[in-house]
Amino acid sequence: MATAELHALEQHLVPLKNSSADYDRLLESIGESRFVLLGEATHGTHEFYHARSEITQRLIEEKGFHAVVVEADWPDAYRVNRWVRGSGEDEDGVEALGDFQRFPTWMWRNAPVLEFVGWLRESNDGRPEDQRTGFYGMDLYSLHASIDAVLKYLNRTDPEAARRARERYSCFENFGEDPQAYGYLTARGGVDSCEDAAVAQLVEMRELAADLARRDGWLAEDESFFAEQNARLAVNAERYYRLMYRGRASSWNMRDRHMSETVEALDQQISRRKGRAKLVIWAHNSHLGDARATEMSRRGELNVGQLMRERYGRDAYLVGFTTHSGTVTAADDWDGPARRKHVVPALPDSYENFLHNFKLRDFYFVIRDSRSAAEAVDGILLERAIGVIYRPETERMSHYFEAVLSRQFDAVIHFDRTRAVEPLERGALWTTEDQPPTWPFTV
Repeated sequence: MATAELHALEQHLVPLKNSSADYDRLLESIGESRFVLLGEATHGTHEFYHARSEITQRLIEEKGFHAVVVEADWPDAYRVNRWVRGSGEDEDGVEALGDFQRFPTWMWRNAPVLEFVGWLRESNDGRPEDQRTGFYGMDLYSLHASIDAVLKYLNRTDPEAARRARERYSCFENFGEDPQAYGYLTARGGVDSCEDAAVAQLVEMRELAADLARRDGWLAEDESFFAEQNARLAVNAERYYRLMYRGRASSWNMRDRHMSETVEALDQQISRRKGRAKLVIWAHNSHLGDARATEMSRRGELNVGQLMRERYGRDAYLVGFTTHSGTVTAADDWDGPARRKHVVPALPDSYENFLHNFKLRDFYFVIRDSRSAAEAVDGILLERAIGVIYRPETERMSHYFEAVLSRQFDAVIHFDRTRAVEPLERGALWTTEDQPPTWPFTV
């Protein structure tokens, strides 16, 4: 982008000085928005987690936000929810994060998240039980864990309903504990799917939930809501794993629709009790930045950010994060160990490189309220996305997509040089930092 765009945007940059007032301008722009979507350009950068925590704490304290919803599995995050609200059996935050055992464990078992849930527990301890802030997951990978949660709940509340649920869910036992194996076999048409059984169980759970809500008060309703969401997750996870073998767009859209539906379900549940719910959502930029402003849309993909804007309009406020270089916690391959890897400098024709050209190193700018700021980032450039796997040797192909920043986000936070988030379990491969890749490398 040209020098003119740099000068146009420079006047809108808000420097980050590690001050309590850093995000005043952002909170002013958020205003009365009920859904604040806080992204990340990687799944393993300390500054992204830390900034999301700082912003979220202010949203809870100053604007009365009711819940934090993260890109994590529902049953794993609900254990944290119980602890931060003072109803769990865990002794501390490390224990409460104990169900995050599926790859990549460092996404939620890391130092900034541990610090945040500790703060949330202390904050909640000072408030009445019905005014405490929750912590929820919205992802759908936990097929078997969610089935187990439904059965445990029904065993406590309705043994006969538990028997029916075990019979329905027994369909999945033929495929072992690997949901991808289930998806592969059913997608190929060799065996019947378990879709009808999962849907029948969800229908019954909703009937049970309605009965409990009338009969046993809000505490029982809360547990019933948890179980019902697990039953809904089982339905959507079953479909997701079948769609995995029918093309990326189908499975991606199934997953993001599920995450959006989870936010909507929490909105309805909390609003019934507390009025208009306010939710903070943590996930990757690729899920929270409006897909219509990126090449994802050309591939037939949608995402949570797009769906939230379509449903809630200006009540949804989308914040993206970027970085130019540094280190990141990521793996070489799926299910691989966590490594502390070097992030190579951003490609020349990218937004990250454009933002690197300012004298300020760490800053943010608001797009929603400023036409001149929006016009400065209204071109089509590359944008980097590092997930749980980072392959710098194929940087361009693996980690960049085209985007128009002005239409993707309402505000953007840039940390020029970042460091890897610290996992709670630091293996030898993480402690020993990878060597920087040789430049130039294959793209």
